[in-house]
Amino acid sequence: MQDSISLKERIVCESLKLFSLKGFLSTSTQDIMREAKTSKGGLYNHFKSKDDIFFAVLEEARKIWRQKNLQGLDKIAKPVEKVKKFLENYRDRYLKDHETFPGGCVFVTLSVELDDQNAIFSKALNEGFVKLKAMIKRLLDQGKESGEIRKDANTEFVTEMIFSAMLGASVLYGTEKSVTGLNRCIKALISYLDSLST
Repeated sequence: MQDSISLKERIVCESLKLFSLKGFLSTSTQDIMREAKTSKGGLYNHFKSKDDIFFAVLEEARKIWRQKNLQGLDKIAKPVEKVKKFLENYRDRYLKDHETFPGGCVFVTLSVELDDQNAIFSKALNEGFVKLKAMIKRLLDQGKESGEIRKDANTEFVTEMIFSAMLGASVLYGTEKSVTGLNRCIKALISYLDSLST
């Protein structure tokens, strides 16, 4: 597999795994060179700095996030059912992907680590969280409009609850690796959405 991708792609792929496991600050360029099986010249031929690698990793991680979490949503007509499918994908296709993210969700790892360390990195990471909440709220609002969920449901509150529970599930699964705990959390969220139905 590694032979079929370019050196640049391999650097990004291995850096993504390392950032997931160790974070950005604890990953050295030597770590990256070792895992990507390249020299200093090979690394700096593609990236000016470790910061450049961070942004390339972030872009790749977002692409993988979309592929894994949004799969099949376009085939579902009802907005709230889309949210449920998204939560199932998040559990089964994204968080359980130990090959790509051996240390758990890279966004959570990096945002916790870099919150007070690097304002530019934190802002870039937070943009993804803002977009995720906007997507969930939009689908819930559509579900409210179509009568899929009750008119008195506070979609902003429900969005915050789902988002917070997703982050919590990610952190717990990343540390405990308990499939039972992860399944319980996502099942509880889906049950909660069911309780809002008309």
